[in-house]
Amino acid sequence: MTVKWARGGPDLLVVLDRDAGSLGTQIQDQLRAAIREQRLAAGERLPSTRHLAGLLEVSRGTVVDVYEQLLAEGYVESAVGSGTRVAAMSGPAAAAPGASAVSSSGVAPSRLVAIDFEYGIPDLGSVPLTDWSWAISEATRTLPTAELGDEDLAGSRHLREVVTSYHRRVRSGCASADDAVIVSGFRQGLTFALAALKENGVHRIALENPGPREHALIARRAGLEVVSVAVDDQGLDVQRLRESGARAVLLTPAHQCPTGVALAPSRRRELVAWVDDVDGLILEDDYDAEFRYDRQPVGSLQGLSPARVIALGSVSKTLAPAIRLGWVLAPPRLLAGIITEKRLSSRGAPGLDQEALALLMETGRFDRHLRRMRDIYRHRRNVLAAEAELAFGPGRLRGLAAGCHAVLQLPDGVSEREVAATAATMGVRVNPLGLYRVPTADGESEPSAPPPALVLGFGNVGEEQIRGGIRTLATVALRPRAAAAGG
Repeated sequence: MTVKWARGGPDLLVVLDRDAGSLGTQIQDQLRAAIREQRLAAGERLPSTRHLAGLLEVSRGTVVDVYEQLLAEGYVESAVGSGTRVAAMSGPAAAAPGASAVSSSGVAPSRLVAIDFEYGIPDLGSVPLTDWSWAISEATRTLPTAELGDEDLAGSRHLREVVTSYHRRVRSGCASADDAVIVSGFRQGLTFALAALKENGVHRIALENPGPREHALIARRAGLEVVSVAVDDQGLDVQRLRESGARAVLLTPAHQCPTGVALAPSRRRELVAWVDDVDGLILEDDYDAEFRYDRQPVGSLQGLSPARVIALGSVSKTLAPAIRLGWVLAPPRLLAGIITEKRLSSRGAPGLDQEALALLMETGRFDRHLRRMRDIYRHRRNVLAAEAELAFGPGRLRGLAAGCHAVLQLPDGVSEREVAATAATMGVRVNPLGLYRVPTADGESEPSAPPPALVLGFGNVGEEQIRGGIRTLATVALRPRAAAAGG
């Protein structure tokens, strides 16, 4: 995308040697090279002749001659009221600088994708930007001058007070501002917490299987050994956790990622007993507990065992990933290690943004947004459930009680990877459940082959997209069975 510089934008770097011949020729050569090498992109505005002449300390007539020559050669284009801009170039060199044919996920981007069931993306069209703009403005107006310098190492005191009060009130937590560290999102908080575990003598951590694979990568990078523990319809299997030899576990108890089950009350009690028995720690990923539909709220594990639980939260799912703010609520014995990791690796999240989030939550605007989004997501969930039942039959869609994603179980014998790949060619992107299988230390997933399934995120897709996407998936997934039945 071409940057739309305002008139009189940034200065243009042209270096002149006043002892090396025609200044106009030097300017022409350097501008041609900049356009050919795409340091100046197609459509980008060049400085006015008057401005460039003053910058280079040459006559305006010299610059006018340069622009006219480049215009004649097709390097630039000019229109009254629009100034002089770089012309579009043709050929292989016309690709955008740094453009890659492969996305960060390693998959070639498809222009056909029109319906995206990507997990973990909230409704980006409903982000309360007006409220956020108000909060930023209010933070800028009211933040004391003294707080514009380096922040407290743990983060904004105001935001820590608001976050912990909110956690106590809404999630039945048990933490104060002194137990909180503000971070730039969940992933950074997890990185700091894992490093603190390692410093406190924990060498092996258990992860839910299935679960986010990136958690295993982060844990191994922190120097921890990773073991996977199976999840069933009651959540993490605590007996298998006991057998794993781990002294720490990372889990999503309120709405397991990706199966959607909640950790059963009996398992919660077993987990607290286990963590005391092994002198261990629980890392609680509280990522979408605010969105619930068919059940009562589930309290935080941190409230059951504050000395043994590190609670991690962020606003990536409730507001937007671009508002890169999160928090870690930690036992006192780990707090210093987490703060040290933060001090050595970053200067923290922007102070104005922290103050803005505190104001957004404290004034009720955050909760107003959550209530509105809960209704939107509930309606989309109902549409998804109805379409899935119509296309695949009853009982195929699971994990619907909370959150913004569900798991669609496919017919036996169908390849979830093939369904996802074929659907992508038809404009529908979806993740196979197998992408959430956590590999063991030797790189292999657990030997038992689970039923084929797809993970469907519905946070950022509209109702008509949901209907069209499910119909496409049904066309792909049920085609082999229909062919077999006809034969």
